[in-house]
Amino acid sequence: MKIVTNLKPPYYAVIFTTVVSDNLQGYHETAEKMEALAKLQKGYLGIESARKDIGITVSYWETLDDIVAWKNNIEHTAARDLGREKWYQQYQLRICKVEREYGFKK
Repeated sequence: MKIVTNLKPPYYAVIFTTVVSDNLQGYHETAEKMEALAKLQKGYLGIESARKDIGITVSYWETLDDIVAWKNNIEHTAARDLGREKWYQQYQLRICKVEREYGFKK
């Protein structure tokens, strides 16, 4: 996975932080499917993800309406329900407007 570098503020970031359960059957396949589906959604700009003790996935969107449309996507809703039922002990979702960004690369 790479850092998303082609974004031009302002845009929105959805930060999804998770603690998973011991039962991860089907989790990785569903996560890959959701990432592929998100890429097809209006306003999708990119995604970054990392996992150690907690998982952090940040997806980037053009507008708040685009985020709501993704939240209400029927396949995404089904995956979210499965996550609550089987895979997550806890999660937190944060939506932020990115006003400025900068970075470094060798």
